[in-house]
Amino acid sequence: MTVTTQPSCAEGRADRPARAVLRDSLTVGVGVGISGVAFGAAGAGAHLTVAQTCALSLLVFTGASQFALVAALAAGAAPLAAVAGALFLGVRNAFYGMRLAERLHLPVALRPLAAQLVIDETAAVTLAQPDRRTARLGFTATGVSLFALWNLSTLLGALGAGSLGDPARYGLDAAGPAVFLALLAPRLRDPRERRVAAVAVVLVLAGTPVLPTGVPVLLALAAVPLVGLAARGRSGR
Repeated sequence: MTVTTQPSCAEGRADRPARAVLRDSLTVGVGVGISGVAFGAAGAGAHLTVAQTCALSLLVFTGASQFALVAALAAGAAPLAAVAGALFLGVRNAFYGMRLAERLHLPVALRPLAAQLVIDETAAVTLAQPDRRTARLGFTATGVSLFALWNLSTLLGALGAGSLGDPARYGLDAAGPAVFLALLAPRLRDPRERRVAAVAVVLVLAGTPVLPTGVPVLLALAAVPLVGLAARGRSGR
């Protein structure tokens, strides 16, 4: 799940009001949380049960990885290949966690719970705050509101889509890929990121006719080192 949060004009002030932090946090939490309806529909499109779809939101709780997983399953990928692709997408949260651990400095007992809430949105809101007090408030308010709404809307989306019968009849099997692309598009601002995306598309298209379903997605990961090596070669020259 990806959102762009612009630093507030109050950033840099140690006395930023809690009301302003809560306003920003809840805006992000509610705005992104309700999009779990689309994931619920995508889960139905991948022929997952309501319980399976809800378990993904409850236990995985990182939108891009969830959508990648159900999109791969809907395309007929082997479960292990689908999980591997989703796992690679989720690795970025570990890097967020290292940055947030320094900023939040939470008690050891709370860190396992906080780790579940480390995603794009909570990282963006937390890192935009000027001090530890507001960072903790922003992280908690964003994480709790988003987690609650994402799981509730996932349930509603899965129930609603399931009651319609075969999801493919209504095009709901395309919900996962469509939302995943919508999440990805705003991040392709830097020319290097666009080059990585373009190379990844070429690798997937080249691999699809000859590789098992789901494997071309893993092949696309090679786009990162390929673009990096090409950039290093140009710099060397």
